[in-house]
Amino acid sequence: MYLLPAIDILEGKAVRLGQGDYDRVTVYNDDPVEQAKIFEYAGATWLHMVDLDGAKSGNADNIAVVEAIMAATSLKVEVGGGIRSLATIERLVNAGASRCVLGTALVRDREFAQAAVEKYGDMLAAGIDAKGGEVAVSGWLEGSGVDAFELARQMFALGYRHLVYTDIARDGMQTGIDEQAYVQMAAAFGHPVIASGGVAGLDDIVRLAQAEAEAPGSIEGVIAGRAIYEGALIVEEAIAACEEA
Repeated sequence: MYLLPAIDILEGKAVRLGQGDYDRVTVYNDDPVEQAKIFEYAGATWLHMVDLDGAKSGNADNIAVVEAIMAATSLKVEVGGGIRSLATIERLVNAGASRCVLGTALVRDREFAQAAVEKYGDMLAAGIDAKGGEVAVSGWLEGSGVDAFELARQMFALGYRHLVYTDIARDGMQTGIDEQAYVQMAAAFGHPVIASGGVAGLDDIVRLAQAEAEAPGSIEGVIAGRAIYEGALIVEEAIAACEEA
């Protein structure tokens, strides 16, 4: 299990949203590149990035910032938000991205989702963001009417082997995680998942590690954002807990 500190980019700044609400924005660093360097210095090897502008527009608006971070650090970068074409994936891969996360396209453009995984395979992850069991799309602004577990099963059938599962109701709220939700999603997906949403502190990392120990192959990584920025979770301690798992 590994830690992925999160940088969400909105209008060129590193921010976090409360429950995906664009009207509840907290800016944590005006310079996302500097923030990425801070995470790397603390010992992180992975970084989870989301282009929030691109998630709404579908145009990968902050791709230049993503490229700058990858050029300035040796972090393995997992990036999502607005990835709706093979050309965008190719540009990110060429810039050094280790993994691209597709979200809205899984629901809205299944032909692209299939073509992408056929071409890029393990470099892709399915991004399933859900509230009340329903998949949300377009930057979490719209419901899709699609069941999250059913979509996971469909993505497995298409050939996806990585999945980022976000509990929207908990995301950015530091309310603590529901570790069993990720174990259940992994069972539906057939592969380990990356847990996202609601990490409040080190106890959540430990509980995820315990859940992985009890159900081996269920959780491969955990994303944390606000808890790190506000000092409730120390990156070095979280990494150590993940490594112990």
